[in-house]
Amino acid sequence: MQNDPLDGKRVVVLGFARQGRALARWLPRVGADVVVSDRNPIDHYNGDLAPYHNVQFVLGGHPESLLDGADLVCLSGGVPLELGIVQAAIQRGIPLSNDAQLFLERCPAPVIGITGSAGKTTTTTLTGEMLKHAGYKTWVGGNIGDVLLDVLDEIKPTDRVVMELSSFQLEIMTTSPALGAVLNVTPNHLDRHGTMENYLRAKAQIILHQKSDDLAVLGRDDPGSRALEEAVKGDLCWFSMHDIVTNGAFLAGQRLLITGLSTEDGATHVVCEREDVPLRGDHNIMNVLAACAIGGAAGVNPEPMAEVIRSFKGVVHRLEVVRVVNDVTYVNDSIATAPERVLAALRSYDEPLILLAGGKDKNLPWEEMIALALQKTRMIIAFGHAGPMIMDVVKRVSGNSDGVTLVETLAQAVDVAVTLAQAGDVVLLSPGGTNYDAYEDFAERGEHFRQLVMAL
Repeated sequence: MQNDPLDGKRVVVLGFARQGRALARWLPRVGADVVVSDRNPIDHYNGDLAPYHNVQFVLGGHPESLLDGADLVCLSGGVPLELGIVQAAIQRGIPLSNDAQLFLERCPAPVIGITGSAGKTTTTTLTGEMLKHAGYKTWVGGNIGDVLLDVLDEIKPTDRVVMELSSFQLEIMTTSPALGAVLNVTPNHLDRHGTMENYLRAKAQIILHQKSDDLAVLGRDDPGSRALEEAVKGDLCWFSMHDIVTNGAFLAGQRLLITGLSTEDGATHVVCEREDVPLRGDHNIMNVLAACAIGGAAGVNPEPMAEVIRSFKGVVHRLEVVRVVNDVTYVNDSIATAPERVLAALRSYDEPLILLAGGKDKNLPWEEMIALALQKTRMIIAFGHAGPMIMDVVKRVSGNSDGVTLVETLAQAVDVAVTLAQAGDVVLLSPGGTNYDAYEDFAERGEHFRQLVMAL
C-alpha cells in the first residue's frame, strides 16, 4: 500500500495476541515505525518473534516511555482502556486505534459490520455464506476468523466484507461500516465495561459514525438494540420474531419473510419455512432473521438465502453435537460465556438436561438462568472459578443445594455427568462464564470438552 498516512509514523502496539500480531505484520508494510509491548516476558514466546524482524519489542510490561514520540497507539482486543499506559496516551493526546479501525478506514469494498451480545458469530457466518451464494467474492473476519488487515491488499471494490466486531474493538472506534447491525445488547463483559451504559455505548459505535446514506439493522425484539433507533443517521431495517416490519425480516406464522429495504423491489418475499432452519432454538431463528435482513439489504435475493439456511449446520462450539454415547447426547456450547447465552441454550431443548456450568464470572446476574436450569436439568454440575458462586446462587434461588454438584475442573464435570446421565439425556456444556480461569479461549475449552467426550 503506497502513501499510507502511517508511512513514517511511530506506532505503539499494546498486546501481542491475535490482533497485535496482525498489526505487527501489517504496519511495517505501510512504512510505520512499530514497537510492540506486551506484559508477558520474552521467554513466553519461544522464538515466535523471529518473523517480526521489522518490529521493536518491549516485553514484560508497558513503560510509559514507549509513548515518547508516538503518533498512534493501537490496542489489541484484550487491552482495557483503564491500563495505565493507555490513560497516559489519552492524557498526552495520542490517538488510539486498532486493527478493525485501520481496516475500515482503508477497505475499498463495502463493509458489513455485525455486533451483539449473543449470536454475532452465527449471524456473521450466515451473512457471509449468503453473499457468497449470491455471487459476491466475500471476505469474512474481524473478531472471528482472519484479521482482515492480512488480506487488505487482495480486496477489490466489487467484493463484499462481513466483519464481526466486539465491544472491545468498538469502544475506541470513530468509524462505522456503511451497513452496521446490532443484534442485541444484554448484560455481558461488565467486568471490562463496568456498567450497562458503558457497554451499550461501546456497541453503539458500530452505527454512531454512519452517514445519512448508510444503513443500520437492529433487533426489534431486544430492548437494548431497539434503544439505539434514535442514533440511526441513515436508513433502518429491523428483524423480529414477533412484529411485522416494513423494512427488514420477520417471522409470520411459520414463514421467514423479507420486505422493504431488504429486497430489490421493496415487496415482501418468503425466504423459507421455519422448519427449513436446521439450527435449534428461537435464538437461532433470530440469528437467521438477522442474516436475512442484513443480506437482503446488501443485495442478496431470497433464493440464495434459502439455500444457505437449509444447508447451514451451525458454527463449532455453539450447540454443537459432539457425540451420542449410550443414547446420551453430548453438546458443546463453549461459546456461552454469559448466563444470557445459557438461557438460550436451555430453551433450545425439551430433553432432560445435565448442565455443565462454570468458568470465570464477568460480574453478571445468574439468578434467571439458574431458576430455569433448576426446572430443566437433572443436575447442574458447577466447575471452575465460578463454581462456588453458582452453588450460592442455586441456594438463594431454591433454598437448598439439591440441584447442583460442585467440582473443580471440566474433566471432573464430564466424569460426573457420565455417571448421572440416562438414555435420552443431553449433557450440555454451556458454561455461562469465560474460559480465562483455565483456558486460552472458549475454543480451547470446547476442544478439551470434545476430547473428553471422544475418549468416553
